[in-house]
Amino acid sequence: MHALSRQARSFSLKPRTVLLVLLVLLAQTAGIAQVATAPAEQPQAAKQQENILPYIKNAWNTLGRSMNECASISDPKFGPGATKTLYLPYGVTPPPAVAGLSKCGVKVENLPQKITGLGSLMPDKLDAHGLLYLPNKYVVPGGRFNEMYGWDSYFIIVGLLEDGERDYSRGIIENFFYEIENYGAILNANRAYYLTRSQPPFLTSMIMAQYAADKKAGKDDKKWLAKAYEYAVRDHDLWTKAPKLAGDTGLARYFDVGEGPVPDIADHPEYYAAVADWLLKHPDVKYDPPAYIAPTMKEGIGPELMVPLCENKACPNAHAVKLTADYYQGDRAMRESGFDPSFRWGPFDGSTHHYAPICLNSLLYKAEMDLAEMATMLAKQAETKKWKAAAEERKKLINKYMWNAEKGMYFDWDFETGKQSTYNYVTTFYPLWVGLATPEQAGAVMKNIGIFEHEGGLAMSDQQTGVQWDLPYGWAPTMLIAAQGMRKAGYNVDADRVSVEFLETINKNYKGTGTIREKYNVVTGSDEAPVLAGYHENLIGFGWTNGTFLALYNALPPKLQMEVMAANPN
Repeated sequence: MHALSRQARSFSLKPRTVLLVLLVLLAQTAGIAQVATAPAEQPQAAKQQENILPYIKNAWNTLGRSMNECASISDPKFGPGATKTLYLPYGVTPPPAVAGLSKCGVKVENLPQKITGLGSLMPDKLDAHGLLYLPNKYVVPGGRFNEMYGWDSYFIIVGLLEDGERDYSRGIIENFFYEIENYGAILNANRAYYLTRSQPPFLTSMIMAQYAADKKAGKDDKKWLAKAYEYAVRDHDLWTKAPKLAGDTGLARYFDVGEGPVPDIADHPEYYAAVADWLLKHPDVKYDPPAYIAPTMKEGIGPELMVPLCENKACPNAHAVKLTADYYQGDRAMRESGFDPSFRWGPFDGSTHHYAPICLNSLLYKAEMDLAEMATMLAKQAETKKWKAAAEERKKLINKYMWNAEKGMYFDWDFETGKQSTYNYVTTFYPLWVGLATPEQAGAVMKNIGIFEHEGGLAMSDQQTGVQWDLPYGWAPTMLIAAQGMRKAGYNVDADRVSVEFLETINKNYKGTGTIREKYNVVTGSDEAPVLAGYHENLIGFGWTNGTFLALYNALPPKLQMEVMAANPN
């Protein structure tokens, strides 16, 4: 077993090495069938949809799901033959809306106990990987993601509000209240196998966006805001106690209370073998101990993985290995973060749980400021003071641990080693978005925009590791946060430029294929997305890309909007 040290955040893969590994692992996965999308989400000929805006408007319905529809229950991750189960909360009488699901072969049953928090009911105690009931219609991302996701929904809600769909967006937010009340937290998504982890905390951002839109429309609903405030407090509290604490830093981390391999990659069964294969083929890459590959089979957990791999099967000289419990803990935490995977927290993010991330703690700062504003509107002066103090303390800690004045960027903090990461990541723009960066800090960050900016928009990092949350890929959520953060800091010209770059990438590919995708190659300006390991599809839909397109587009002056719409496919 190769020696281990803490240098994961500073390594860089040579392009030739990445290419060779890509060729091997793409061959390995070539036989894996892509999950088919629902009929309403199938690619449409470009000539049928020359303007992208009607396509997005229509997608809120094609991607819409509710509990009285058979299409809502199916889980593409487990294939068409999987058992279909809808779980109701413990003690809840089945509502009339679900009565018709029997014709689809759906089994409706109650969870066996009341859930009080993440992990109070472990998924392996259930007979099936079922869908968790929600009372209101929601929007799914698309493709293999046929359920309501935590952070995806914020960007979807932004799009719905841009399109004037206030009742629709409010129903989604109410679904998150229902999850907190009945499933213990805002979940990664409403499937039973997600009962052990949450998602990045965007609830207060959803609430504030909804309240502002309603108020602008003449509906100043303080009663709803009061209810929302109570649930937002509960969501915030999740991140301020174990196991979400990042050591003794006073900051938060991502952490899934489950153990071992995750069940939600059933349609990508090669993933963990591909990770082990990469690690064995790169003994020169050093990363956080303990080892990701167990020194002996007895010290590992999970399935036996046959490596090394040759094309799409184990090589003739393959042998069995196991991954460690610590690796799986990092892998699960990475999935809670939503950045699944990058090499930002070690290879394949296997050390995610060792870090206090700048993205998470920026979101919590915003949540505290939002809660202070809500408390003020609800005449809760003492609570306003409390939340402002909490936000000020978090800001102080972020500056202490995560701001690097020499580099002019924000970095994650490895609380296990007591060292700041050196991995350049686009989440350095989060503090601008949430308003905690000073003008001097924002200016320093903006001087580094060239690290991330390409002709097609902002890439996630400057590391070409071969996985989907690193170079050369750009994603809608971080594009929106970065562009809006630039505007808040007064960098409108830069915000316009990067917005146009990304919007043109989306629109020209839409004109060529008739589809909107989950991510884009911002170096080539295409929707091509071959990856080393992980999700091999570039899924069609796509909820957060749709919402982000509308928000970025509507923030542009008319001249630049015309430029975006004039973009032509290659």
